[in-house]
Amino acid sequence: MTHVPPDLRHRLAAHGQEHVLAGWDALAPADRGALVAQLAGIDLGELDALYRRKDEPHAALPPRHRIAPVPLEAPATAEAVARGEAALRAGAVAALLVAGGQGTRLGSDQPKGMYPVGPVSGATLFRIHAEKVLALSRRYGKPVPLLVMTSPATHAETEAYFRAERFFGLAEPDVVFFQQGTMPAVERATGRLILERPGKLFESPNGHGGTLTALAETGLLADLRTRGVEHVFYFQVDNPLVKVCDPGFVGRHLAAAAEVSSKVVLKEQPGEKVGILAAVDGRCGIIEYSDLPAEMAAEREADGRLRFRAGSPAIHLFSVPFLGRVTGRGGLAYHLARKTVPTAGGEVEALKFELFVFDALPMAERWLTVETPRAEEFAPLKNATGPDSPETVRAALIALHAGWLEAAGVTTHGHAVEVSPLLALDAAELRSKIPPGLAVTGPTHLR
Repeated sequence: MTHVPPDLRHRLAAHGQEHVLAGWDALAPADRGALVAQLAGIDLGELDALYRRKDEPHAALPPRHRIAPVPLEAPATAEAVARGEAALRAGAVAALLVAGGQGTRLGSDQPKGMYPVGPVSGATLFRIHAEKVLALSRRYGKPVPLLVMTSPATHAETEAYFRAERFFGLAEPDVVFFQQGTMPAVERATGRLILERPGKLFESPNGHGGTLTALAETGLLADLRTRGVEHVFYFQVDNPLVKVCDPGFVGRHLAAAAEVSSKVVLKEQPGEKVGILAAVDGRCGIIEYSDLPAEMAAEREADGRLRFRAGSPAIHLFSVPFLGRVTGRGGLAYHLARKTVPTAGGEVEALKFELFVFDALPMAERWLTVETPRAEEFAPLKNATGPDSPETVRAALIALHAGWLEAAGVTTHGHAVEVSPLLALDAAELRSKIPPGLAVTGPTHLR
């Protein structure tokens, strides 16, 4: 093989991965350079160590008596809200939007954030979230930085969409795009790197925990410190109901001096597919619904509520120093996922390696879990039809905003209604802005 860098050839040989150079001589110079760059970013020693864990049994839950429901905080007091508002006025809070996924399950090949869910306006998920951040910035007189985490599959299109929409009114320097990391997959039987095609390794996003590590690896954590940001509000693009940087939540987080705080929606049925926040060995953790034994999932309190009912809507608030600690050396560890992956030569049984964001929670010395009503803050978009579909998401938005209007004395008569975040972020703000004599006589978008 001509022109293979000697150090690369030696490194691959030392780890039994020379096969990735197959077809090297037939590759165009640009493709050779791309393969060398891909390989340069892979720690083959780490990959070997991960592969040696391939036969480890699935991690068992700790002994039963060491698992307990998490305590849930009461609604925010006026003092907590005021404290959160002070943090927003000081520019101490940034919003982190996790947006690496595509809308494949929705029948779309675009980033999921570009999917229209506004029941009257047709606003996309990205617009709804960005306008909430803009409304917060205006309300508190200080820009709230919006960090948009993408993936290689969504990065270019997401950034182009924000630019085409003029960042939805946000100042360009206040919107930062960064990519989630990737990890190569290896053959389950041999540990060999998988080629998607000659000259290109098969890689996939490194899990939602990669959002946190990417903050450190891209230098964003250091930038946030320089800017005076002390806390990062983490949420996912598929949930348009989320109260971005909710002042009451921020205030309770600050009052508790928590390193991480998590919102909770109450699980209503034992079989609901949502992770459960629980106290594991005295620390906050999330147990995947598939890992919680059926008999524990079905346990109920004397009042009939599920004992393990603290469902996770993936809404967290992290202190910046805590993020620095968990993303440092020895922080988050990779999990092994056994998957079938497509290649040019057919499907291969593979091992993928993923980081989980909830692995950070048990590292916190001080943590907080706060209940939020499902109808007010959790309506994820995941499926084309049925539960968690565009139909259910739009219905949830209509119900929320109709409740705001009716609380202000405006009857919707069952019509679809939608309130732009730029008009109001909550019922109280809407009540103060409703024009006199407002009548809803058909589908209505208030903006």
